[in-house]
Amino acid sequence: MRRKNWELKLIFAAIIALFAVFLAGPILVLFGKSVWDGGLTGEFYLSVTRQKGFLTALGHSFAVAAAAAVIAVAIAFLMAYAVHYTGLPRWVKRLITAIATLPMFLPTITYGFAIIYSFGKQGLLTRLLGRQFFDIYGFGGLLVGYVIYTIPVAFLLIHNTMGFVDKKMLVVSKVMGDGHLGTFWIAVLRPLLGTLAGAFIQAFFLCFTDFGIPASVGGGYEVIATLLYNQMLGGIPDFNRGAVIAMIMLIPSIGSICLLQLLERFNIRYNRISQAELRKNPLRDGCWGAASAVTSLGILSIFAVIFVVPLVEEWPYQTGFSLEHFQAVFADRELITVYGHSLAMALLTALLGTLAAYGAALITARSTLGKGYKRTIESIALVTNAIPGMVLGVAYLFLFSGTSLQNTLLLMILCNIVHYFSTPYLMMKNALSKMNAGWETTAMLMGDSWIKTILRVVTPNALSSLIEVFSYYFINSMVTISALIFIAGARTMVLTTMIKQLQYVNRFNEVFVLSLLILATNLLAKAVFSWLANRQAARIRDNRPEKEKAKKRKELQV
Repeated sequence: MRRKNWELKLIFAAIIALFAVFLAGPILVLFGKSVWDGGLTGEFYLSVTRQKGFLTALGHSFAVAAAAAVIAVAIAFLMAYAVHYTGLPRWVKRLITAIATLPMFLPTITYGFAIIYSFGKQGLLTRLLGRQFFDIYGFGGLLVGYVIYTIPVAFLLIHNTMGFVDKKMLVVSKVMGDGHLGTFWIAVLRPLLGTLAGAFIQAFFLCFTDFGIPASVGGGYEVIATLLYNQMLGGIPDFNRGAVIAMIMLIPSIGSICLLQLLERFNIRYNRISQAELRKNPLRDGCWGAASAVTSLGILSIFAVIFVVPLVEEWPYQTGFSLEHFQAVFADRELITVYGHSLAMALLTALLGTLAAYGAALITARSTLGKGYKRTIESIALVTNAIPGMVLGVAYLFLFSGTSLQNTLLLMILCNIVHYFSTPYLMMKNALSKMNAGWETTAMLMGDSWIKTILRVVTPNALSSLIEVFSYYFINSMVTISALIFIAGARTMVLTTMIKQLQYVNRFNEVFVLSLLILATNLLAKAVFSWLANRQAARIRDNRPEKEKAKKRKELQV
């Protein structure tokens, strides 16, 4: 027992050291920068809040983020409902799910360029439909970009929760004489209220703190993210006032933590989940199928331009087929080097991040350590989930400037591990919590050490979840930009920061080629990781004892 606790305490110490140096330290330095000028002062806060345009930019951020979050949650709910509550063919449901999650495989800065080339005066959709529907620079462009950006997050939250809603409530409600709206409220909407509110908060938070979309289509409609970027990396940088803006961006983060904790009480949990067979209803399936088709087509049509523009000579004047832009990119050694940086960063982030998430989850889900240890890990996960990437990037810029870590891939990797820690940790914690709680005790009685039990028993059974966590870290590291824009150097440029550089010189053909390269890499990685995870999960199921299989079959029959 002492041996086990010693090993777990060592893992705990390593995790605490990681987040003390690369989360608490940078945030404290950032706060200090905002209140110190030879002594404690509130002058920087006063000057920023009184600064012309600050309150306007803050209001813009709140307005467009709230509007986008409402629309994204509504669209995500529509698509998730079509997957769970209709009789559409299985392949259609899989297609809806794939399209709803497609935007997460591309960096947000690409969304803006896709909107420009789709809805601009010479855009693909504008030319096809004969008119421009809205001004792409400003509120309209940001709204479309943010909605696309947050649909995947909102969809996954709602989709996962719908999978745990007892479908027999539909039958019970009908038997009780409820009408269509009453049944919809009782059996579908009411159990999802907490999740819908949580999806809104997550979507709002992502929109409020995103930099990629405003960087391309913000125009004169300034938001808090572009204000921070211009304050830090503009013509005349002002680090103290930039630190103030970064600290102000943390306010919605703190609010989101409190609200998400409060919303936990609205989540309905069933003692048993049963999958009642839905009644055949061609009208229902047709309506929801049509609505999902229109939504899916809308998402795909915006991204279609990414495939069209780089394959023509010069959009929109010479539309003949050409591979010249692809050839130019792949012949450019600098761009290939940048792609290598992205791959190396994503792979190392995924490897080290998975180890960190696994170690933290072992402490909270598979250990007898005290509540203090577990609450500390839970608090870290909660905080990392609410720290904006831009704020983390600015904090790293302050703390590590002039050190050996400045502008290194290692710093970018550590930043990604900290930034994306929350979701992988929760994934691993949930997976480990479902495993037999007596494995370690049994192994100890048989003379095996704790580490041998983890390597021989727990890890093989958790391998499919570990692969999923690895995939999550890899994909997010390939598309992230908000934090890296402040800490990437000329020698450590990655694809997303290179896209930002190409924007300045209007090399949009290369932008789309690099975006396709990111998309292809992520889709290939997702396919490979999913295949490996499913294969491992199937192997575990096949090796399950016959008694356990029979018990599972009996539960399904009931």
